Amino acid sequence: MVQGTSSNAGKSVVVAALCRIFSKRGYKVAPFKSQNMSLNSYTTKENAEIAIAQVLQAEAAGVDPSYHMNPILLKPKEDFISQVIVHGKAVNDMNFYDYQNSFREKALKAIKTSLDTLKSEYDIIVIEGAGSPAEINMQDKDLANMKIAELADADVILVADIDRGGVFASIAGTFSLLEEKYRKRIKGIIINKFRGNLDILIPGIRQIEEIVGVPVLGVMPYDQSLKLPEEDSASLSERKYSKNEKVNIGVMRLPRISNFTDIDPLEYEGDVGIKLIEMGDEIGNIDALIIPGTRNTINDMIALNEAGFTDEIAHLSKEIPIFGICGGYQMLGEKIIDETFKESTYGSVKGIGILDAKTKFERIDKIVTQSKAEIIGNGMFKCIKGDLVKGYELHEGLTILGESKPMFRMIKGCGNYPSSNYDGAINGLVSGSYLHGIFHNFKFRRVFTDYLRVQNDLEALGFSEDNFETLKKFSIGRLAEIVEDNVDMTIIEKSIEK
Repeated sequence: MVQGTSSNAGKSVVVAALCRIFSKRGYKVAPFKSQNMSLNSYTTKENAEIAIAQVLQAEAAGVDPSYHMNPILLKPKEDFISQVIVHGKAVNDMNFYDYQNSFREKALKAIKTSLDTLKSEYDIIVIEGAGSPAEINMQDKDLANMKIAELADADVILVADIDRGGVFASIAGTFSLLEEKYRKRIKGIIINKFRGNLDILIPGIRQIEEIVGVPVLGVMPYDQSLKLPEEDSASLSERKYSKNEKVNIGVMRLPRISNFTDIDPLEYEGDVGIKLIEMGDEIGNIDALIIPGTRNTINDMIALNEAGFTDEIAHLSKEIPIFGICGGYQMLGEKIIDETFKESTYGSVKGIGILDAKTKFERIDKIVTQSKAEIIGNGMFKCIKGDLVKGYELHEGLTILGESKPMFRMIKGCGNYPSSNYDGAINGLVSGSYLHGIFHNFKFRRVFTDYLRVQNDLEALGFSEDNFETLKKFSIGRLAEIVEDNVDMTIIEKSIEK
C-alpha cells in the first residue's frame, strides 16, 4: 500500500509506476483505492463510475479498469454534501456526518467485497491511500488508509512531497501521530518532487531514518515532462497552463469543476495555449472558450452570473467558438429546469441562452455509460461528417433541442435523452455535448484546433501524429523508469513476496 504525508504528495503516480513495473515483470496487477473523493471520474466497460486516477493506474498495469478498483467514490456536490457512488452506481447524496455514522458499515462491506474480488483475480494489488493516515480527528472513521492496510494485511510505503517544504517534519509528524501497530506497517519512505542537489539532502535523510527507524528508499526527481491526468481540482492551482501562445483557448474554472481531464489533449496541440479563467478573472483575449463539466450545474450557473460572465460569453459567441461539455453544455441552453430540486436548492434557472435547448433534471437514475457516436457534420465539423467518436457519459439532466441542430447521431449511449438518438447541439460557433472525452478523439480535436489556427493566419496541421496519446504512453513508461532508477525496490519486492 502507498500512503502519503498529505494530499497531492504523489501517491497516485507511485501506484501507477508500481503497476507498470510489476506488469512488465509478468504479474497480473490491479490498482485499488477503497475510497476516493474526486470530481474527475470515468465510465468503465461495466457502465460504472470510478475515479480517473484508478483508470490511469489500470492502464499502467495493462488491464481494463473496474469498479472493484475504486469501490467507493465521493463526488462533492454542495457544501458538506457529496454524491456517494458504490460499486460504480450513485446511491444517494449524503452529508459527511450521515456518511461516516450511518453508511460506514455498508461502505466497508463494499470495500471488502471488491478487495476479495481483486485478490481472486490478480497476482498483485497495489493499494493507494487517501490524504494522510495521520488525521487524528478521523482515524476512528478511517476507510482509506491504515484500516485498509490492516484489512489487506499490506505493508505500507509512505510518500512525502518535498516541493511544498517541511518534508522531514511531515514524515516525523506522520509517524508520531500513528498508533504503534500502524507505524510498524510502514516499511519505507519515498521523497517525491525533488529538485536540487541531492548531496545537500542526504544528511537530512540519514537523520530522519534515525528518528523514525524506517529507511528512505529513494528520492524521486520533479519531472515536468510527464503528461498525466490530474486526480482532483486542487492540483489546478499548481498546474502550469501555457498562455500567450499563437492560439489561446480559455477554460472556465467553475467552482465545482469536474472531469477537467477533458481539456488535457488540447494542452498538447501545437501552437495552442490554455488559459484557466477563475471566477473574478477577466476573460481577456482568447480565440475559443470551453465550459467544462461540473458536479452542480445550477450552482455553477449562478456563480457565472454573479461573476458577470454570462453576458460576456453571449457576446463572445458571435466572434469565437464556445464549446460546453456536459454541465457546461447544459449552461449554454436557454433554461435549466429543476422543479423537484434534484440538482440544488435553487430550483430552475436561466442558462446563458446561446443554444436553443432546455435541460430538465428529473428523478431518474444517473446516466453512466460508455458512448459511441457518428459526427453529423454541422458547422466547422463538416469535413469529418460520418466519422465516429467515442466518449463516456455521466449526467442526470436530459436536454431537448429547439432550433439548434444536434452534433452527433448516437450509436451507443444516451446522448440528449434516452430516445432521442442524438447528442449535443450546435448553432454557428456555439456547440456542446454530453460526451466526456470528446477532445480525446484526435480528428475531432484537430478540426477544432485547425479552425483556430486558420483564424489566426497559421497553417492547419491536418491529421498528423496524435501528440497527446503518444505523450501519455511515454509518460507512463517514463514514470516507471524514474521509480526504478531512483527507488530501492528491494523492500517493496520483499513485501510482495512475503
